[in-house]
Amino acid sequence: MSLHKRRRQPELMDAPSLDPALHRQALAGLRTLNWVTCSVAIVWPSILRVAQASPERVVRVLDVACGGGDVACGVMQRARAAGVNVQVDGCDLSITAIAASQELANQMGFADAKFLSTDVLKDQLPAGYDVVMCSLFLHHFDDPQTLQILQSMRSATENLLLISDLHRSTWGYFLAWVGCHLFSRSAIVHLDGPRSVEGAYTCQEFVALAKEAGLEGCQLSRHWPERFLLEWRKHAD
Repeated sequence: MSLHKRRRQPELMDAPSLDPALHRQALAGLRTLNWVTCSVAIVWPSILRVAQASPERVVRVLDVACGGGDVACGVMQRARAAGVNVQVDGCDLSITAIAASQELANQMGFADAKFLSTDVLKDQLPAGYDVVMCSLFLHHFDDPQTLQILQSMRSATENLLLISDLHRSTWGYFLAWVGCHLFSRSAIVHLDGPRSVEGAYTCQEFVALAKEAGLEGCQLSRHWPERFLLEWRKHAD
């Protein structure tokens, strides 16, 4: 199998007809994988810097394609521990994911968090957020759609845009296959995880696409395991 080029394939999680029970099982598996791969830790330092720069007010964060809400809630949990004012809301196309996110937020004591059903390719993202982020999402799309979403996120953020995603590589494919089978019983996760790596961008490909979307001056850093974080500030320091 060659990973020199992206190989986009249908993923079961994206199917509108997916059974809600199977969807929730897959979300639970992804929650575990996000914990193992430190998904919250990748985005948190950047959000913390924004919060520390404005200690007098609440920093508002929007998590685009929030899935089961574990990254959004994880950020709020870290903010609570750090003593900074951060409020994270989320949006997702899936009603099942929105319900799971709200339930998790309520269980963790973040009842003020709002999770909205949103189609990022058709709906305008809500305004008024200091940080607009997404985690492990953009590898689901072809280049024109990715460009559209990046431009939408660029317009929506008041300050910082964060993109955390997979870096396509043979090592990443191996880690995804092993991790998905080791940490989840969901057949959906078993199939979709490796397919996500096949459809992911390399760091170089994504930087080029980000610049095409108008994110000049963006910065990209590599993270374990085969992840990247792209950061872009609306107003240069």
